[in-house]
Amino acid sequence: MLLAGGALIVLAASSVFAAGSAGASPPACTSQATAIWLGDGEGGGTAGHIYYPIELSNTGRTSCTLYGYPGVSAWGTGGGQIGAPATRGSIAGAKPTRVTIAPRGTAHAIIAIADAGALCSKFVTTVGLKVYAPGETQAHNVEFGFDACASSKISVLTIGPVEPGVGIPGYST
Repeated sequence: MLLAGGALIVLAASSVFAAGSAGASPPACTSQATAIWLGDGEGGGTAGHIYYPIELSNTGRTSCTLYGYPGVSAWGTGGGQIGAPATRGSIAGAKPTRVTIAPRGTAHAIIAIADAGALCSKFVTTVGLKVYAPGETQAHNVEFGFDACASSKISVLTIGPVEPGVGIPGYST
């Protein structure tokens, strides 16, 4: 679903997960109770890179937690992976921390997309990103075209760790 106000696309799967006992820390967020979408990020970038927030929203009815880095790779028209998966990195000094997301709340991770023309001689345009929430094995497909290296050994993607709050500049929940 296309959203106004900064979001490009939302792909959601929702379900309710069991509530933990009183006083226990919230359980890990699951693929079934997490919507993953790409914020427009207002085109932030530096020499050779463009940055976008990957938003992870809790669609469940109880709080849940995320820790670490999402798994991200580019995919093409046939559904296959293009280039190597995203490398993990500290973008703007971010370090992994446990993030608790309330129901209907959102956390984010910043993805940097490098200029494919500066990294490889042969590149192709992707159809989107396959994004795995930290610790999950079910990917969410986020439609988004950009140039990536055709070589399976080169990645144009660097992903930062999950951080609290919405990552779209000027937007809050």
